[in-house]
Amino acid sequence: MDQMTRFTLMTIAATAVAALATPALAQDNPMVGGAAMYPDRTIVENAVNSADHETLVAAVKQADLVETLSGEGPFTVFAPTDAAFDRISDDSLSQLMMDQHKGQLAQILTCHVVATSAMSDAIAGMIADDGGMHPVPTVGGCTLQAKMSGGTITLTDERGRSADVTIADVRQSNGVIHVIDRVLLPAM
Repeated sequence: MDQMTRFTLMTIAATAVAALATPALAQDNPMVGGAAMYPDRTIVENAVNSADHETLVAAVKQADLVETLSGEGPFTVFAPTDAAFDRISDDSLSQLMMDQHKGQLAQILTCHVVATSAMSDAIAGMIADDGGMHPVPTVGGCTLQAKMSGGTITLTDERGRSADVTIADVRQSNGVIHVIDRVLLPAM
């Protein structure tokens, strides 16, 4: 084999490896809302691609939290789906999205954010170490209670409302997202 052929084959092989490596990054992460989630992108960069998180993304923008959740972190975000937001009345959600309620909206959203990157196995371990229930202090000043229920992490807010983690361990460059099926609220 001459040097030109060897060089051409090495170039083709390197190109093929590079092409296969990029999708593999997303394949290591669960799909969310029909979109690939890339661990080298921020929480916000990935969330905007999820068809199941349009309301959450709009609320994050309205509450001026885009820059924060695009920051270095690390963060754990318990991300309610659009279906979770649909459990709130249209009137209440419309009120929350008004400029005069931006502070309340920001508090609700930051009650879904923890200032660390916690994968589900770590959360499960903390729950086990604490005898079945683990307090989770959030950036918004709320304390969620985490427990395991048949292999599923369940979070209970300060009003006694529960949300299940439906998709766990969606790695981001600045933390992790766990998709949940209910919006959690502070005691207020």
